[in-house]
Amino acid sequence: MSATVRSAPATLFASSRPLAAAELGEAPIRYPRPSALARPLKLPRGVKAEQGAATLGLRTVGDLLEHLPRDRRDARGVAELTAGETATVVVEVLSIASRPVRRRGMRPLVEATVSDGTGAMKATFFNQPWLVSRYPAGTRLMLHGKYEARNRFRVQGHAITGEGGAGAGDEQAVGHYPATEGLSSTQILALVRDNAVTIADVVEPLPARLRAVERLADRAGALAAMHLGPDDGHDDARRRLAFEELLLVQLALLRRRRLRSGASVAPELVEPPSLTARWLDEMLPFAPTADQRRAFGEVDADLARAAPMQRLLMGEVGSGKTVVALYALLRAVEHGMQGALMAPTEPLAEQHFQTIQTLMPGEAVPLGLLTGATPARRRADLLGKLGSGELSLIVGTHALIEEPVRFRSLAVAVIDEQHRFGVRQRAALDAKAGSQGGPEVGGPGLVRRAPHMLHMTATPIPRTLALSHYGDLDFTVLAELPRGRQPIQTYVCSTERERARAYDRMREELRAGRQAFVVCPLVEESELLQARAATAEFERLRAGELRDFRVLLMHGQQRSAEKLEMMASFAAGEADVLVATTVIEVGIDVPNATVMLVEDADRYGISQLHQLRGRIGRGEHASLCLLFGPKSSPRLRALAAHSDGFALAEIDLELRGEGELVGVRQSGLAQFRVAELPRDRELQERARLRAEAIDAADPQLAAPEHALLSLALAERFGDEASAPIRA
Repeated sequence: MSATVRSAPATLFASSRPLAAAELGEAPIRYPRPSALARPLKLPRGVKAEQGAATLGLRTVGDLLEHLPRDRRDARGVAELTAGETATVVVEVLSIASRPVRRRGMRPLVEATVSDGTGAMKATFFNQPWLVSRYPAGTRLMLHGKYEARNRFRVQGHAITGEGGAGAGDEQAVGHYPATEGLSSTQILALVRDNAVTIADVVEPLPARLRAVERLADRAGALAAMHLGPDDGHDDARRRLAFEELLLVQLALLRRRRLRSGASVAPELVEPPSLTARWLDEMLPFAPTADQRRAFGEVDADLARAAPMQRLLMGEVGSGKTVVALYALLRAVEHGMQGALMAPTEPLAEQHFQTIQTLMPGEAVPLGLLTGATPARRRADLLGKLGSGELSLIVGTHALIEEPVRFRSLAVAVIDEQHRFGVRQRAALDAKAGSQGGPEVGGPGLVRRAPHMLHMTATPIPRTLALSHYGDLDFTVLAELPRGRQPIQTYVCSTERERARAYDRMREELRAGRQAFVVCPLVEESELLQARAATAEFERLRAGELRDFRVLLMHGQQRSAEKLEMMASFAAGEADVLVATTVIEVGIDVPNATVMLVEDADRYGISQLHQLRGRIGRGEHASLCLLFGPKSSPRLRALAAHSDGFALAEIDLELRGEGELVGVRQSGLAQFRVAELPRDRELQERARLRAEAIDAADPQLAAPEHALLSLALAERFGDEASAPIRA
């Protein structure tokens, strides 16, 4: 083993293997005590190092040991280096001096003769003359850089270390750390080596029996292997730390679900369906799918409990999520209470309002629409009827959560495209049940009233992400499409000949009486971005390829009333083509539209393209999606090959990774540090099962074997694991 790990106690690496059950008894719990881990980190001299450490969150030795390397690179002996190789070496300074350089304005060059016992070489430092006094003969250094001809080493990173160099023929991988200005990866590695002995103070939060069953290393051994151990122990060490992280996330989500259910009470809607049964049998213009009927049953079971429903409804594009949402809302109405549906944009709210009117022909259920564009007189009328209970259902935007809005008896709230709302906005609608004028249930300050909440998303979410980021919600999936849906053929067009043919096909559809969308990534042309702009494309098409047809323009910078007017005109068949930005991504239902043409399609993500494609294929005619972009794009190839949104979501996860996919979500829980999704998909499933077993047997984590697990949960998430409102 290389000298790069000799500062760590040998027992740490011996313990990094998974332990057998026979070796583990439940040892007496040792509670955390002040130790070397809490010591302030001794940093290299200089303000920049202090600032860099603060940026990385490295304040104590414990923080340093939790700052894990992101990859590994070879640590070599000097004698094994080859010309052109980039490597890390641990050496001793034999001599050091500076010499002037001929170019004006450049600081002196520093050259040091260094050795590690296998050989000696010249190390060159540029523009750092002060190193002559900082690194006198006898100083042990860790150097990272490039070995060049004539036995010279061009230094890229350096730090003082207490360790000796590598032995002859001794090779080993060392950590490459996330770094920042003022504190390089090499300096962090040197700090880790100098503090490696303190790994022995690391507390083990996982119960011994759990580690035995899952064949997991102890935490101290895993950290030692991650930082300084040989390559062959790295995977087991990472797996152990990833499992702990996944387990804590699942415990936090399960606890948050349980505490939220106990902190509020919702109306128990237990009476047999009456209005909803009549609606399904007599008024709904089509037969519900099997998936929709299963969803009705799950909603009924939730609504019959006093604990507020917290369910995430995920649906394939066109799978009929609005039907399930309306079912839940009507269950509130038939109990003499109120329902609300909140959407993120005015076009989407308007579309929901129109869809609900279509789905309830002739039914006398008072329904209103409230958005920022609602006239003052109409707004005042709606607010009065909501407060009196005269208005049973309301559809709206953020306007629903404004202070003047009061409900008499809000029982069910639906949030569409819930990821587009912030934490406080979602909580504000939830709190509207407490604005009804009555006392809190059980007395002031004991249990608050809350509506049943149904969250909806038109973006299919892989189970991997659903468990890690929505694990405190119940899931309902609508994958089955209604009967009669026509297939959508998708093609990637990258040549001028293919572009010309694409417009030929579009004109064929338009002459047959159908309609088309043209989607552009920008509103106005940009010098910085080489992408087609909606305004310029609108003018070009109107004078060029589509001059014989009626063309409209719609984008997010238009006034709300103008956007609604354009959409209504297109839906009524008063125009043939709608040129737009992604403002049409969701909530647009024009059954006569059969062509979707997307410019610069490689600028969009898979899920966004799938949503755009979902705006067509809603009528009786087969549809065509034309994606303009490079055929080499994995995303575009995936869209051309797959129509299943959940399959595409899994592909998207593989291509982009968990971090990027959830980066825009305003999550209440921190992101993973060690675990990697989808790589750790199977590990997450195991962690979920273990968390459910622990939560069922010991929900307060009060048993002695769970004491340290409880402390780790509190340290990792704090109040976030106890948040009573959906975050």
